[in-house]
Amino acid sequence: MKKHLLLALFLFLSPFLLMALESNPPTPGTYKLVIEGFDWGPQVNKVILSMDQSAKEVNTADFEVFVNRSSKEGEIPAAQSSGKRSVVYAFASDENGSRKDEGNFVTLVLSVSPVQPLGSPIQYMRMGTRASNIWIDYGLTVVSSKSGKVWNQEIGRIRSIVDEFDLTGTFTHQNTTLTYGAFAPKGSKDKAPLIIWLHGGGEGGTDPTIAMMGNKAFNYASPEIQVLFGGAYVLIPQTPTFWMNAGEGMTRGQTNDIYNAAVFALIQEYVSKNPQIDPARIYVGGCSNGGYLSLKLILEHPGYFAAGFISALAYSNEFITDAQIQKIKNVPMWFIHSKDDNTTKPDETVVPLYHRLKQAGAKNVVFTYYDNVTDITGFYGGENFRYNGHWSWIYSHANVARTDFDSSPVMLEGRPVTIMEWMAAQKKKK
Repeated sequence: MKKHLLLALFLFLSPFLLMALESNPPTPGTYKLVIEGFDWGPQVNKVILSMDQSAKEVNTADFEVFVNRSSKEGEIPAAQSSGKRSVVYAFASDENGSRKDEGNFVTLVLSVSPVQPLGSPIQYMRMGTRASNIWIDYGLTVVSSKSGKVWNQEIGRIRSIVDEFDLTGTFTHQNTTLTYGAFAPKGSKDKAPLIIWLHGGGEGGTDPTIAMMGNKAFNYASPEIQVLFGGAYVLIPQTPTFWMNAGEGMTRGQTNDIYNAAVFALIQEYVSKNPQIDPARIYVGGCSNGGYLSLKLILEHPGYFAAGFISALAYSNEFITDAQIQKIKNVPMWFIHSKDDNTTKPDETVVPLYHRLKQAGAKNVVFTYYDNVTDITGFYGGENFRYNGHWSWIYSHANVARTDFDSSPVMLEGRPVTIMEWMAAQKKKK
């Protein structure tokens, strides 16, 4: 594979540069990757180069970047395994990529988009009987056409916000072991709420960074969302397989899953070990598989949670009894779904459930119902760009959901609010 990458590199380079490399082979340099989470997943959007001498004036056109993506877990399609990355901008920086007038490092900003798989350090792969996202071997070769220097040795990675989590958590309950990532707010002297996020079916495993970065779930620890809560703990459990695992096959609510008891025990232990958590403000949410488990936890423990926030619900309405509707009708919940979701079909899951809750007298249940899942940034086509209709969690992570089922704005104390603004106001009655 390395030989193929080297051959591809030579084909890309100019004849002049090839002659320079042959006559004076440069000493390989080192680099750090900057991995940022986007609505569609993680991307390598910057590379920080260690320089032999201080840099001041940096010319973007002087650098070429080549990538090789591989995995021992399986084969990556040829069109996604290697190629050239586009350099958008270059500047002198410190070792963490912060711009400086002069520095011993150069940071290259790389082009990313939802349709550029070469930017992703993860891959959705089938392994045995299931498929999931996994970290892959992601190697760069950076070449300076000006000096002929090559950087091809990675010495570290920077992951904004994710690196602020404790990623070492493990918890065992009755022979079931879960991994998890946990974030604690800084400097708060008052009791703080807890936000729990349960990942989708593609983020199982034993590395919680996949559960956090497979999509943008880590964003609940971002300053923009944290300020709404006055600081909040964030707990992101991870299943070794998938939340809807019934032991033999998959459940959509017709039988019990094998994980909900362990997840609830983990939540209880985490709360007990963090006495600064306000037990009246514990929120649970998730997407798809995690949406199923969020509702399952609310059904099993309706008096425990202050609110639920659920995207792409995978719990089938037909398996929810009228008695269960009565049990949960007073739990504040905000659902998000897209009409074109062909994985968790809304007419079989959230639409009838929402109407049943309303008919039962639920006074604080919201349902944001989109026609499609589109580019909310406007950078990649806006409303004209469509993601997979299953990906409605994008609107939750980015805190942009703000309408109810009839498309009217959700109001709180006379003002329109977003999903996180609404959730921050929910508190269990004593």
